Amino acid sequence: MIARRRTSCASPPVRAEQGGHPSCNPYRLALRALVPTFASVGLFSAILNVLMLTGSIYMLQVYDRVLASGSVPTLVVLFAIVVVLFGFLGVYDFLRLRLLSRAALYLDHRLGALAFRRGLAAVPEAEATQDLATLRSFLSGPAVTALADLPFVPLFLGVLFLIHPWLGLLTLAGAGVGVVIALVNRALTQSTLRDSAATDGQEARSTTQSRRNGEVIQAMGMQDAVTDRWARLHDAALADAQRGSDPSEALTAASRAFRMLLQSAILTVGALLVLRGDISGGMIIAGSVLAGRVLAPVDQIVGQWRITGRAAAAHHRLRHIFAETPSIVPPVDLPLPSGEITVDGLTKLGRAQSGGDRPAILTDLDFDLTAGDGLGIIGTSASGKSTLARLLVGAIAADAGEVRLDGATLDQWDPARLGRSIGYLPQTVEMLPGSLRDNIARFDPEARDAEVIAAAKLVGIHDMILRLPDGYATQLGGADQSVHLSGGQMQRLGLARAVYGCPKLVVLDEPNANLDSLGEAALTEAIRRLRAAGSTVIVIAHRDSVLQAVNKVMVLEGGTIKTMGTREAVLRGQADMRVQGAPDDTSHAHHVSSDGGQKTALRRVPVPARAAPEITALPRTVRRAGPPHRRYSA
Repeated sequence: MIARRRTSCASPPVRAEQGGHPSCNPYRLALRALVPTFASVGLFSAILNVLMLTGSIYMLQVYDRVLASGSVPTLVVLFAIVVVLFGFLGVYDFLRLRLLSRAALYLDHRLGALAFRRGLAAVPEAEATQDLATLRSFLSGPAVTALADLPFVPLFLGVLFLIHPWLGLLTLAGAGVGVVIALVNRALTQSTLRDSAATDGQEARSTTQSRRNGEVIQAMGMQDAVTDRWARLHDAALADAQRGSDPSEALTAASRAFRMLLQSAILTVGALLVLRGDISGGMIIAGSVLAGRVLAPVDQIVGQWRITGRAAAAHHRLRHIFAETPSIVPPVDLPLPSGEITVDGLTKLGRAQSGGDRPAILTDLDFDLTAGDGLGIIGTSASGKSTLARLLVGAIAADAGEVRLDGATLDQWDPARLGRSIGYLPQTVEMLPGSLRDNIARFDPEARDAEVIAAAKLVGIHDMILRLPDGYATQLGGADQSVHLSGGQMQRLGLARAVYGCPKLVVLDEPNANLDSLGEAALTEAIRRLRAAGSTVIVIAHRDSVLQAVNKVMVLEGGTIKTMGTREAVLRGQADMRVQGAPDDTSHAHHVSSDGGQKTALRRVPVPARAAPEITALPRTVRRAGPPHRRYSA
């Protein structure tokens, strides 16, 4: 017996349990690791702000001492001190900027792969890679340095109060006006920034999808309609961005003009105080420079408010996205699977429409497959076949029930180890940017050429690949694609990728949709050879020809199993029903034995004539093993 291990944040991401602990949030952990860096940035900011007093003190000394005494040596000594101090200021400013840029790179380096994997998992609203880029740009930009200088505004105010309280009060009032402008800017632009980010995302997705379907758009004369739709989205994105920019631009200009006015007011008040004999002439210039230092961070924050607002929104989304990252359980090094599949109470719900209940795509499926079985899944469109395929390979998660491979749920396996034992061919086949060999080998750096060629030969495309100008080195995907492949060729390449390494579980979703007779013959032979090697093969098909290589057939209807049994018995039953014209709503689910007879132990499963049934609420306890009369095992 293997003892249960404690959850550890440092463990490899292999098995997930829902409800991850906050302390295991990767984003929080990354920020926590940057605390010493931010502390150093704060220390350097303190030194920088002290050194920024150099200019004011120098001018005060020049006007009050040098000009009054006419001493050139004093001027030279003061200037030498200023040169040294400004040299240190440059060094510390460089160190602060370098620390911030390295912090941005560290954050991206630590979270980039996790963010990319969250995107691969199709997490709703998870644009983590874009949010990381926004945060990286913010950390290495001027807005964050203004925020770092903001806590030291009281230092300059204190010096102004030492020169004269009137100058300090006037500057304090000006800083208060600047803060009010910043708050008003935030209130006016916060909602428009969210709207702008949403419309920008819609436009980007529309652009990407239109480019991917450029041939369809061109062939069917959809250019004008698609362009008009893109233009509407683009105009909406521009309008949202402009609605956020208009008040920000006005307030930024007002803040800058007010800052210049305030400096003139400080000079006026300083001149009045000199005339009264309260301060010296040098204090006027020093006070003006200090007032500028007080207002500079506020002015920069107002000017960079859109960038700051986007960074704050990205920070909030990243915290939410990575908070949903489940806790990690260290993997158990399970033996390689044999291909035995057990499905218990498998249920998948769709998205709720208009605030209603979530409709059921699949409802309470139960069946078993042993190693070497070949299962054909047939049924009408929208009966849940492709959803079942995605659930079986772990591409999506079930809302209830479970899929077990050799007795272990899919999340108990190391994802990389499990992936090498699974082959999957989706309905839509696309190749990733890279060579044809790398795509077949699943970009495995340790893949051997012999294994790649064996997979190509298994599905009958080795000779086709050799006829290409660059053979297995042919570039696919992206701008570097050197050849155009037909739909059938792409599907057979996807099939070669699925069977690479002879995985123990192979799920093929309509693998013969684009194949000719020769391709179908090669596919049928490949399925037979996979099964002979001990692999469990599941084929979803609308054409019966590919079913010649399987020994079992399942009929899905309305998200439930209508019939499952041996291929001959089920197909004969389907043919009899078509001949007799039996209505679908009176059909019954039968477990058909290998000799064609019917076992009476199965209860009848009504198949509704309406759309997929709806489940209003999931049970708190999911049945782990159905009663004998509900388990299909041919």
